[in-house]
Amino acid sequence: MTPSGQPGSSHQVLDHAQEVLRRVAITANPFFCGLADGSMTLPAFRRTQEQFSFAVEFFPRPMAALIGRIPDPAARLEILRNLVEEHGDFNAQRFHKSTFAGFLTSIGSDPAQLDSQALWPCLRAFNAVLTTACVLDELEVGVACMGIIELAFSSCSAAIGAAVVARGWVAPEHLVHYKLHAEIDVRHADEFFGVVEGRWADPKGRYHTCQGLELGAYCFDRLYRDLQLTAAAGR
Repeated sequence: MTPSGQPGSSHQVLDHAQEVLRRVAITANPFFCGLADGSMTLPAFRRTQEQFSFAVEFFPRPMAALIGRIPDPAARLEILRNLVEEHGDFNAQRFHKSTFAGFLTSIGSDPAQLDSQALWPCLRAFNAVLTTACVLDELEVGVACMGIIELAFSSCSAAIGAAVVARGWVAPEHLVHYKLHAEIDVRHADEFFGVVEGRWADPKGRYHTCQGLELGAYCFDRLYRDLQLTAAAGR
């Protein structure tokens, strides 16, 4: 495992992450196009979100594993703060799982029925990639992968929130979860990137950081594409 740098300014990593996301253009993929142009129906969207809830629930677990691999306690604290926020600052009603359940309810889903649903392969694949990156890969790979997903989710959340309000599926005053993440996930990403910023000047550290950024952008884009394909097939 390569050591991380000290936490701090993450401008170089953030700048590169933004370049990667501009190239991948997640919010221009078929999921978001269908949501915006009206070709995705509410029942299809509802199915994608019921499945996405499994990613929301799982996301803190690889993050927790990653914390234990960070040797510097100050750098570890940055991600620990993020993990605590994922758990609603110790308030169960504000767990991200809980706020997403509120969103599901607002679009007509019954979160109590989720445990009876089979996990789609794309969700299992996405969760498995995060586990591997955070537990088995180089530290920079896991940190950068998680960080760019946080960064991407900010714009994805804004796009989804705007679309469901525009289509009349959710009243603006009842929009939960996505409104929050559109606001906070850029900061979350910066906390991840700060852990590896000090490794950017080292060729090996930069290589593994870039690998993590590319991996995170790819698997998040792939997840949304596969959600749209599976829902359209009537799964």
